[in-house]
Amino acid sequence: MGEIAETTVKSSRWKTLGVRAVSGLVLMAICGIPIYFGGWIWAVFIVLVCARVIYEWVRMTDIGAGKLAFVVPVVGLLAVMGLAQYGLWQQALVSVVFIGAVATYERSRRSGGLWAGFGVLYVLLPSLTMLWLRGDVAGFAAAGFAKFLFIVVVVIAADTWAYLGGSTIGGPKLVPNISPNKTWSGLVSGFVFGAAFGALAAWVIGFNPAYGALLALPIVAFAVAGDLLESMIKRHLKVKDAGGIIPGHGGLLDRIDSLLLIVVVAAGALLLWPSLWPMV
Repeated sequence: MGEIAETTVKSSRWKTLGVRAVSGLVLMAICGIPIYFGGWIWAVFIVLVCARVIYEWVRMTDIGAGKLAFVVPVVGLLAVMGLAQYGLWQQALVSVVFIGAVATYERSRRSGGLWAGFGVLYVLLPSLTMLWLRGDVAGFAAAGFAKFLFIVVVVIAADTWAYLGGSTIGGPKLVPNISPNKTWSGLVSGFVFGAAFGALAAWVIGFNPAYGALLALPIVAFAVAGDLLESMIKRHLKVKDAGGIIPGHGGLLDRIDSLLLIVVVAAGALLLWPSLWPMV
C-alpha cells in the first residue's frame, strides 16, 4: 500500500509540472521588465507583489482580521519603500521596526500579536533588501542587475530541479513533519543544479564559473531554509497554500518564500563583505 501511495503522489506531482512550468515562465516574463529597469519601476513592482503577500499572510495567520490588520502593514510598506527610494535607508529600517510594533499592538487585541509583528519583518525587510540589491541603474550592464539576476537564477534552478529530482528519484523524506513532499534526492538535485546554473550565470555575467558555483551553494542552502520556514508556518496553521492566485504554485508567498530569506542574507553578507561579489 505504501508503494502505491508513493507512486500516486509522484504521478500527481508530474501532472502539475506543466502548469507549474507555464506559470513560472509567465512570472519570469512579468518580473523581467522591472528587474531590467530597477529604480522606481522596480520599487513599484515590489510594492505590488509584497502588498499581495501581506494580504496572504494576514488572511493565513489572522482569521478575525479587520481592515486595520491589512492597512497597517501595506501603508507601512509604502512608507518604507518610499524612504528607501529617496536614500533614507536608516529611517526605512527604523520604520520597519515601528510598523512591526504597531501591527503587533493592533493584533494583540485579538491575541497572537507576534504573528502580525513577525509578518511585517518577514515581508518588509526582504522588500528593502530586494530594492537595495537591484539598485537604480537600468540595463543588463548594471551591477545591481547582475547581482539580482544571479540570485534569482540560482534560486529558480535549485527549486525547479529539487522538484524534478524529488519527483523522479523519490526516496527518504527530508523533513516529513514539516514538508512531507520534500526528499533528500530533491535536496541534492537542488544543490547540484543550483551550483551548475550558478556557474553558467557567472560565465554569462563575466566572472569565474567555479566561483559562481561556489557562491551558489549558500544561496541554495538559505533558499531551502526559507522554503522550509514557510512550510513550517503553514503546517502550524494547518494551511496547505497561502493563496491560489498562481496555478500550480498556490499564492505569491508560496512562490517567493525561498527568495524572502536569501535576499536578506545576501544583502547582509554583501554589506559586511563587499568582496564576496567579484565584480565591482
